[in-house]
Amino acid sequence: MHPSSIPIPRHIQDYLDWLDIERGLSSKSQENYARFIKKFVDWLATTGQTDLKPHELSPELIRDYRVFLSRSEHATKTTALKKNTQNYYLIALRSLLNYFADRDITSLPAEKIKLARDKGDRAVRFLTFEQVQNLLLACDLSVPAGLRDRAILELLFSTGLRIAELVALNRDQIPLPSKEKDVEIGITGKGGRVRTVYISERALLWLKKYLESRSDIELPLFINYRNYSGESKRLTARSIQTIIKTAAKKSGLPITTTPHVLRHSFATDMLTKGVDIRILQEFLGHKNIAATQIYTHVTNRQLKEIHRKFHGGK
Repeated sequence: MHPSSIPIPRHIQDYLDWLDIERGLSSKSQENYARFIKKFVDWLATTGQTDLKPHELSPELIRDYRVFLSRSEHATKTTALKKNTQNYYLIALRSLLNYFADRDITSLPAEKIKLARDKGDRAVRFLTFEQVQNLLLACDLSVPAGLRDRAILELLFSTGLRIAELVALNRDQIPLPSKEKDVEIGITGKGGRVRTVYISERALLWLKKYLESRSDIELPLFINYRNYSGESKRLTARSIQTIIKTAAKKSGLPITTTPHVLRHSFATDMLTKGVDIRILQEFLGHKNIAATQIYTHVTNRQLKEIHRKFHGGK
């Protein structure tokens, strides 16, 4: 490691190039990191520290920056930045420190930057299997849209797909008819990462019923049934959110039930049935295991309750 005589702001372009070439981040991710790190550079300018070198970064300076973030406001609002928004800026700063380490430039270790905490952070909302069953039964199977909605819910719970991944599916990706009880398909997920998704026999059954009810030749797997001229027939993410909210209301579940809650439900169900955390990471398409580990908090709490119930010393 060696100290750099170049001030931090003049390292930023090389850092962004590193994100592109070394880290292989998508152009959108690079834009986000550029925006988040700009806040730190702008703060250095407003506090008269534009000549600060990487090795001059101190825990005290980082603490001052965190205080600044906690008292900052949204660009278009008068409300303070939420904890998770503050964390975006801190994660970008961590990434800059990782760049320094990768280039053998003396600076603070990235782990010295702690993320903002909040009681609501990392809370995982999920449905029990019984609640999922009630949600599935809320669909009106007497109409084509109801069959479609049932197929959507079955597929989400069967696969743990993100809503954007579900929306992007085309009907030719589903091998029907299939002699197999369940099938696997390749999808492109977050960050352009390709993974295999496994569709259960039950979800496949409902997909088949739904597709057999269609007489159109539209490419999207899930379509809307409105007939507006020139409008895309592909069902939107907003429409799917509305479908799930409606089904939740009918089944007496919270209207905060969303496609992501079903993804959480899939993950929690897999873990409680003994699936290894690394395997679950692959199922969910998480780049980092830390993103998957939020579910262990849920299952650990369940194990604690089971232990208390069956082995409480009574």
